[in-house]
Amino acid sequence: MNAYWQCLRGIVLREWLRFVLQRTRFLSALVRPLLWLLVFAAGFRAALGISVIEPYDTYIPYEVYIIPGLACMILLFNGMQGSLSMVYDREMGSMRVLLTSPLPRTFLLCSKLLATALISLLQVYGFLAIAWIYGVQPPAMGLLIALPALLLVALMLSALGLLLSNAIRQLENFAGVMNFVIFPLFFMSSALYPLWKMRDSSEWLYWLCAINPFTHAVELVRFALYERFAGLALAVCLGLTMLFALLAVLTFNPQHAALRKKG
Repeated sequence: MNAYWQCLRGIVLREWLRFVLQRTRFLSALVRPLLWLLVFAAGFRAALGISVIEPYDTYIPYEVYIIPGLACMILLFNGMQGSLSMVYDREMGSMRVLLTSPLPRTFLLCSKLLATALISLLQVYGFLAIAWIYGVQPPAMGLLIALPALLLVALMLSALGLLLSNAIRQLENFAGVMNFVIFPLFFMSSALYPLWKMRDSSEWLYWLCAINPFTHAVELVRFALYERFAGLALAVCLGLTMLFALLAVLTFNPQHAALRKKG
């Protein structure tokens, strides 16, 4: 058991040191959501007034509505960025070295997922602190209740990123693949607009947004922030986290980089 703990501690510490040394990483992670909150939300406020919908008990301004989606945006981009680090580690050989340890591959990869998720949580709560100062203030207890929801969503998106990284054999292909995944997930969800507004625009677009895993992630966080329980969103996120993690472990091949170099 001590070996497992030391391994987990080492992987988390490595990710933490990487985060600390890359000082611009924290600021860059906040730029996108803060632009939406401070700039775009101000422009959309009049056009996109939000009616009474769950979990809110009254009419809300647009800034209040998008906070959960922007928090999940940070988790999404960090999950994909974590997959970039996995591709880089595989290219440089450090991941193959780590896998030479006697510990199970499943534990090593899950430790990597957990380390990425924990770093993401720091960035999310940094963003929520700025939003609080700006005037968007969810219930204080909701910020605590949302912690497990945010952790689950971070694990789900990190597992998805790891799964995608298994299909990327060269660092040069990373940007194209990630953009193909990130933007449809984010924009075709309830992060920026309620699903009923999507339905008013297009029925088929509504259903695409409704089955989008990122929509369930956003709604899980949204309900948790306002001290409500979203059973369907929780079930979907739990199921997809286990599915993505299982597929990521089964398809992980540290020899990809070696094969490419030989080619």
